[in-house]
Amino acid sequence: MANSRLEKIGNIYTRAKGLIQSGALQWEDRPLWYDLFERFPPKEDPRFDRPAPQITLKQIFYEEDNIRSIFHKRNKQIGITNMFNSSSQTVTQRFIQCFQKLQKEYETSVPVEKVYEEAVEMLQKERQKKSQLSEEEGEAISLTKSFKDAQEQRNSQEPMLNIKVNELFKE
Repeated sequence: MANSRLEKIGNIYTRAKGLIQSGALQWEDRPLWYDLFERFPPKEDPRFDRPAPQITLKQIFYEEDNIRSIFHKRNKQIGITNMFNSSSQTVTQRFIQCFQKLQKEYETSVPVEKVYEEAVEMLQKERQKKSQLSEEEGEAISLTKSFKDAQEQRNSQEPMLNIKVNELFKE
């Protein structure tokens, strides 16, 4: 059984077990999952001819998912997101917050289109304020600068190791 590759003959557990019993695979080299499979075998044997279970999958959608889909359908060019800077929010996160805040204010009396347009306007005003502040400070917002800042922050958090390779291999 261990030397057959046909999936109809056995599952992966029986093959691994056969390899161990025949000596082709040492006990120390067994797969990580082998002990778990022996201790907690599945209720049904994992065979190729077993019919798929007829389970209805629950659709998991959050309120934000609908808002996010509207935003991304209409705004294909969102811009660059700095993944090193976890302290600032993405444009999508800021849009969702604005949208939800406006929706709470209006409750259900205003259509989604109007709430969307106002949220986009709020984001644009916010962006203009940031650009004005950065111009007043004389510093432009750029991906390069934020990348360098993130690297400096990471380097300041990590302790510097003063290890010399020559000292490691001294006799």
